[in-house]
Amino acid sequence: MIDKQLVKAIVEEGLAESESFLVDVMVRPGNAIVVEIDSEEGIDIEECVKLTRLIESRIDREVEDYELEVGSAGVTQPFKVLRQYQMNIGNEVEVLTKDGRKLTGVLKDANEENFTVTTLVKVKIEGEKRKKEVESNLSFKYEEIKHCKYLIRFK
Repeated sequence: MIDKQLVKAIVEEGLAESESFLVDVMVRPGNAIVVEIDSEEGIDIEECVKLTRLIESRIDREVEDYELEVGSAGVTQPFKVLRQYQMNIGNEVEVLTKDGRKLTGVLKDANEENFTVTTLVKVKIEGEKRKKEVESNLSFKYEEIKHCKYLIRFK
């Protein structure tokens, strides 16, 4: 079985001079290697090809047979690393908590411990007949959620 840490080290070395960053490395049964990268400017095919060639030059297929897939972290995929959260500050996101709540809002802040989403909630204001929508900032620790991902809306 191919060592995940070896693949991770090769990818990080290959990305050292670029604006791209490693999101995830998975080594599945049968030595199926999947590498996900991301960047604020997006990922082009040339970068994926360059990274593929680097990995293939370091892991000998004669010694260990494997399947290799290098691609960008999909826009519909949940965020996996802090840098993805940080590059999506100001964008609308969907959060699914471990207790089953699903909410949408604008990603306001993200750091190592938690992230903050600004949502609209309806609140009964004293003296008013109807509830009004007000902004509310909700903070989540990463271990409290199942996922957070970019929200795509078609209007």
